[in-house]
Amino acid sequence: MRNEYIAILETGVPPAGLDQTYGTYADMFATLLADEGRTFKTFRTLEGELPVQCEHLRGVVITGSPSGVYESDPWIAGLIDWLRDLDASVPVVGICFGHQVMAQAWGGHVEKSHKGWGVGLHEYSIEAADLWHDLLGRPADDKAIRVAVTHQDQVVKKPDSAVVLAGSEFTPHGALYYTDRKGLSFQCHPEFCEDFASDLLLSRRGIRIDAALVDHAVETLKKPSSRSQVLGAISRFLSV
Repeated sequence: MRNEYIAILETGVPPAGLDQTYGTYADMFATLLADEGRTFKTFRTLEGELPVQCEHLRGVVITGSPSGVYESDPWIAGLIDWLRDLDASVPVVGICFGHQVMAQAWGGHVEKSHKGWGVGLHEYSIEAADLWHDLLGRPADDKAIRVAVTHQDQVVKKPDSAVVLAGSEFTPHGALYYTDRKGLSFQCHPEFCEDFASDLLLSRRGIRIDAALVDHAVETLKKPSSRSQVLGAISRFLSV
C-alpha cells in the first residue's frame, strides 16, 4: 500500500532521564500528531537508522538534537545525503536540529550563533501570512507565534528555494517552507509542553546555560503559547 507510514527520525533523546517522565521526542510527536489512519515508525537516526526510500513513506518528521549539523558524526552526513536523495513529493517536517539539517542539506548554511543561547518562550513574527494561511490554516494570532525554544545553532543562510514563514530579530529564519519540494521546518519546539521545557532548561542550569538566563526563560514559559496552533499546522501539512 502506498504512503503507509510517517517516519520519525529520532536525532536526539531527552537528557537527565526526562524521557521516563515525558517520553522520547518520537513519543511526543507520535502522540501530538496522532490522527485517524496515521501510522508512525521511529528510526534511531542518531545510531544510523534511516527509512528505505520507497513507496511506503507517507511523510517524515525530524526531531531535535544536541548535535550540530556541521559536526563530523557519520550519522549526520548520512542524514544529509538521505535528504538530498529523498523524493521531493514526500512531506518533510523538521524541528530545531531537523530545521537546521534540512537547510544544510538543501543549500543553506548553519552555524553556532554569536548571539548565544535562545531559550524560553520566543515570539516569531509571521512574514508570509498569505502563504501560511494557504498551507497551514489561519493561526490564532495573524501576526506572530510564541513557542518554546532552546538552541545555540541557527540557519544563518537559507536555501534559495526556502521562503521565511516566520522569524525574529534573534532568529531571522525561524520557520521555513520549501517551494521546490514538500518541506516545512521550525526552529522552535511545539512538541515541548511547559513542564518539559522548564525541566529541560533546569537540567542545564549553570552547566550548559547561565543560571540567570535559565531562570528568566523558565518564567517566560508560563505565558500563553501558540504550540497547539503550530502542531495543528504541522498536522495539516503532513495530510496534504
